[in-house]
Amino acid sequence: MTTEATSKPATPQATTRDIEVSVVIPVFDEHETLDAMFQGVHAALRNRSLEIIFVDDGSRDGSWKEVCRLAAAHPGLVRGIRHRRNFGKAEALATGFAQARGEIVATMDADLQDDPTELPAMIAKLDEGFDLISGWKRDRHDPISKTIPSRFFNFAARAVSGLPLHDFNCGLKVYRREVTDDLNLYGELHRFTPILAHAEGYRVAELPVTHHAREYGKSKYGWKRFVKGFLDLMTIVLLTRYLKRPGHFFGAIGILCGGTGTAILGYLSVMKLFFGEDIGMRPLFFLGMILVLFGGQLISTGIIGEFLLRHSGEKGVRPSSKKCENGLQALD
Repeated sequence: MTTEATSKPATPQATTRDIEVSVVIPVFDEHETLDAMFQGVHAALRNRSLEIIFVDDGSRDGSWKEVCRLAAAHPGLVRGIRHRRNFGKAEALATGFAQARGEIVATMDADLQDDPTELPAMIAKLDEGFDLISGWKRDRHDPISKTIPSRFFNFAARAVSGLPLHDFNCGLKVYRREVTDDLNLYGELHRFTPILAHAEGYRVAELPVTHHAREYGKSKYGWKRFVKGFLDLMTIVLLTRYLKRPGHFFGAIGILCGGTGTAILGYLSVMKLFFGEDIGMRPLFFLGMILVLFGGQLISTGIIGEFLLRHSGEKGVRPSSKKCENGLQALD
């Protein structure tokens, strides 16, 4: 699935403890921006122990060749990892997270719309007791075809998660290492890392960041990704609210459908018994029958899910933990 660009370093390879910040940058057909991206990140974090990880997600425009050049020119500082085909941004981030060696992990898009100079302030924000800092593109320089759908998406994400962020999908984020270790990204779940982290008990904050207009390449965003994002939002609701209580999710919908169907059939029964109306061929009769049957199936699915959960060996959600200096373990 992946190939890594390596070069013999001029100095001994840094160990995990030597690296303070890992910057993970997913790349897909962005060869024109990679050198400037490297220069900007390096300049912004020059005073920190740093590694920059470019994850080429199946580019076809020479991006991998540019990544290899940067890795050869800056051994020990730049690392390149290549997917054999395009798996998506979530998979690219998951690959980068797995390879990152720093105690702090930052992510940026490779199109130069994110400003690397924002990274020091976001890293400093972690010292206030937060575990994830998400960027907020308050003054966004994108076409209306991206900004309008994004507003609807962010509104829906706030509503279902209860997390009061303005911009869930900003590529500029900074994480503590333990957060990225706990994330399991696939599909389009990279949009929801603040929600996933929040659900695990991590503290999430937001900072306004500078956003630049795109100068090179073309956006990979489209209506297809917008639809996928909302479908994955439903997945997030299941994962964060109902993973340990499937009966509540399926049961609630089942009761709503079954109750509506029962009310419809009750109404039709009254019309038949007291007013002599013929109800056998009325569409409302069939709707009521379908809703009752569908509601029963959903409730049964929820009960089966509860049985499977109880007999799967799961002991419930374990709280996040961390080691204290005295060797004891503190539960959050």
